Amino acid sequence: MQKGNWSRVTEFILMGFPHKSEMRYPLFLLFLTIYFFTLLGNFLILVAIRTDSRLHVPMYFFLGNLSFLDIWFSTVTLPKMLEGLLTPCGVVISFKGCVAQVYFSQLLGCTECFLYTIMSYDRYLAISSPLRYSSIMHRSMYIQLTAGVWLGCSVHSTIQTSLAFRLPYCGVKEIDNFFCDPPALLELACADTIINERVIFFGIGMVVVVCLVLILFSYGSILRIVLSLGKMGGRRRTISTFASHFVAVACFYVPCVFTYLRPNAKGTLDRAVAVFYTILTPMLNPLIYTLRNKEVKASLAKLKGKGLFLLGK
Repeated sequence: MQKGNWSRVTEFILMGFPHKSEMRYPLFLLFLTIYFFTLLGNFLILVAIRTDSRLHVPMYFFLGNLSFLDIWFSTVTLPKMLEGLLTPCGVVISFKGCVAQVYFSQLLGCTECFLYTIMSYDRYLAISSPLRYSSIMHRSMYIQLTAGVWLGCSVHSTIQTSLAFRLPYCGVKEIDNFFCDPPALLELACADTIINERVIFFGIGMVVVVCLVLILFSYGSILRIVLSLGKMGGRRRTISTFASHFVAVACFYVPCVFTYLRPNAKGTLDRAVAVFYTILTPMLNPLIYTLRNKEVKASLAKLKGKGLFLLGK
């Protein structure tokens, strides 16, 4: 029966980003520009971290992983979205293409979620225990942490993808989103989806909430420590830094909470909200976390002076 149901659907139609017809081309140019700067900004960060030995420290190792994630996270979703903006009736995606999009969007999104949490803890550890920091966050530790996140999220992604496509899909093929996402797919299933909804709620929604709480706790503790030092200049810099970090965190976590704590919800608002964590956050991260950093800017200036942007050499 399952195999028979699976054979009925060989492709889906992504309904795309909600927009008026006259906004089709301006939005296409806008998101194409965002995609270009996302790739450029994150690529430059990877090149700088790879070529400058001064950046071979835990913080920049995590930021390098974040840049790698953002390049692929936007690439998984944005090209189909751009195609959809030029196709008024929706863009076709094959069944296998939809499976791949679910798997990689879940893998990359999950990894980014936990990576933000590790990064916040790393900064808390560096400020609260500077004398013990190097002994705690040594090379093998931060490599194991990152590898553990990638491995755990690959398992998570496999579970989410398997559950999504174990369901029979028949009849309606229109996905009310600009990419294949488990909550949107549930609306097309012609079977009971209660197990999927619970797994999405607890396996994604509640995990995102826990990670957000941990991040806010780490940032709050850092602020308390820095503000207690009493240096006005340091206070202003710290508040400015954490305000920008909070913007990045809010753009990623708040839309995720909104989407995955409501797995059976759908609508235009959900499609618009998804833009924040799939498209805007990958573009903002290089600006917020690295390109404002003196060490990274110095490294990029050094690369420009030596003409080493090509191939990261």
